[in-house]
Amino acid sequence: MAHKFNPKNKEKLDNPERRRTLPPKDTLYNLMLEEGDYVADIGCGIGYFTLAAAEIVGAKGRVFALDTSVEMLDYLKEIIEDEGIENIEVIKSEEHNANISDESIDFMLISNVMHEVEDIGEFLENYLNKMKVNSKLAIIDWKKVKTKGGPPYDERISIEDLINILEDYNIELLKKVDLSNEQYALVGKKV
Repeated sequence: MAHKFNPKNKEKLDNPERRRTLPPKDTLYNLMLEEGDYVADIGCGIGYFTLAAAEIVGAKGRVFALDTSVEMLDYLKEIIEDEGIENIEVIKSEEHNANISDESIDFMLISNVMHEVEDIGEFLENYLNKMKVNSKLAIIDWKKVKTKGGPPYDERISIEDLINILEDYNIELLKKVDLSNEQYALVGKKV
């Protein structure tokens, strides 16, 4: 059974240290998000990247914020309503399924989720169908090293293993990013 993030610890998802090491807007620009993109933020949590993505994509773009946790989504909905943000759609998803149209997404973000997935094959098959051909997939996750925080070491996926998995699903590597001592990112293109 994979380690799942407990929504009761949601304050850990947005704190000064995370903003210093993983500033949401700068990180998304580095991962090649562009104005006008239709984005799926898979496992959006409290909207750490969702809100920055909505700013970047602007009025011509749209962000689909997906999570399996109603508690997280309710928290995000409050922020969206309070700030009057109009280009975010909050969607309750299942681990292997989301209610968004196939081939409708230009940019998919999967941040700190891959290590939680029970069946990576089923997860990728379902979510990658939502992406257009030549769209970008950005994945952020924990390095396969022992750290004070984060998921258990044995549940982490190394960047090399993740690249090999994605190649099996026709994702061509565009970029590897060393985000911090604890996290990496990669960007691939659906071909």
